[in-house]
Amino acid sequence: MGGARLWDRPGIARRRRVLDPAQSAGPLTDLEQPVLPEGFRFRTAGEAGPKAAVQAHLDAWAPSTYTAEGYEGVRQTAAYRGDLHILVEAPDGTMASSTIMWLDEANRTVEFEPVGTHPDYRRLGLGKAMLRHGMHVARAAGATRVMVACLGAPGHPQARGLYYGVGFTEFTRDAPLIRTRTAG
Repeated sequence: MGGARLWDRPGIARRRRVLDPAQSAGPLTDLEQPVLPEGFRFRTAGEAGPKAAVQAHLDAWAPSTYTAEGYEGVRQTAAYRGDLHILVEAPDGTMASSTIMWLDEANRTVEFEPVGTHPDYRRLGLGKAMLRHGMHVARAAGATRVMVACLGAPGHPQARGLYYGVGFTEFTRDAPLIRTRTAG
């Protein structure tokens, strides 16, 4: 095939969405301290509870079909750790930002997935502070690198800007492919 792109082969097509870059930041040394606006504080999902964690997700990604049952399924996965599920609580008690960090102990890497902020609390620096706080938490958990995938990044320049703003750099891109016909 010598240099031919996979999606140029018969029966394979590239999906009609932009390529998804993944960003990496590391090593986790010389980390900046997170700074939250006055009255905001970091919480873990373990501290805030399942109801607050689900509501944070629903608020950040509305409309969403996420449910308490769905979250319970996430919590039951072997890789989920409540101490690595970070929330930012607003002064009124709203969980304004949320991320789950997934630790790969063998590779000493944490992936932030998902990362989101309630629309009423965007552009306040909460995402940046949460990611920086998460990097400190990741390092304490044994990670030496962190990563995040930015779904459809060219279509989401704010997300890309957030990740680059805390030190992430692009290290790979995924080309989502679909089979257009069955083999044989």
